[in-house]
Amino acid sequence: MGHPYLDGPYPRAYAHRGWHTGSGAENTMAGFVRAVEEGFGYLEFDVHATADSVAVVHHDAVLGRTTDGAGRIAALRAAELADVRVGGTEPVPLLADVLAALPGTRCTIEMKSAAAVDVTLPVLERLDAWDRVCLGAYDERWLQRARRAAGPRLCTSMGMTSALGLRSRAWLDALPAPASRLPALPFAGQLAQLPRRFGPLTVVDARLVATAHAAGREVHVWTVDDPAEMVALLDMGVDGLLSDRPDLLRDVLRERGAWPSESR
Repeated sequence: MGHPYLDGPYPRAYAHRGWHTGSGAENTMAGFVRAVEEGFGYLEFDVHATADSVAVVHHDAVLGRTTDGAGRIAALRAAELADVRVGGTEPVPLLADVLAALPGTRCTIEMKSAAAVDVTLPVLERLDAWDRVCLGAYDERWLQRARRAAGPRLCTSMGMTSALGLRSRAWLDALPAPASRLPALPFAGQLAQLPRRFGPLTVVDARLVATAHAAGREVHVWTVDDPAEMVALLDMGVDGLLSDRPDLLRDVLRERGAWPSESR
């Protein structure tokens, strides 16, 4: 399951949607640059496709929550987004511009629609960014299409179906034989990026981490902002944390002697 994406600093410390602590301006070029300047070698952000097939970095399908604009991104042309400002100050960035501006940074890109697959892969090809990008998506079908199109150059995380497969495998592994030998749903992807909990269900526990490691997969957990939970997860053996409080995550890793002196 080796891929150059996984050759980077360890444990994987992600600035989730960039460095937006105190500003609320998530998924902006300024936030990404600030995270890298603060020493982060990993970013996580989201991509949508515009009406004219341009990959733009934004979390929501609509503009209203974080910007001074309105409407669905999929219904707008890239030129119509040019004057929209996140938090009233920062433009909505293009995926190509983010990757070009930060060539030494590894990025997990969450594709938010089927159309996002078709606009993201050409950007990775044009910039030859395969070694430093991991693609994620909720829908397994989008990831399967991306894997078929890009082949082994592409690193992906697990979609929902694969995450369920990994979780069910972990539950079965905890049972005595013969139940432990029952088949589970298959899972694909070099790593699992999962929430600690999903409603009342604990998704990431020591058993799941052990099962993933036995299968050669890493486990990254989102979105972890509490230092005590960061410590508990790292002690459990998770391989990466995604946080909206990268400042606190950096403090925790420094206290553990695990903050890389050179993260890029």
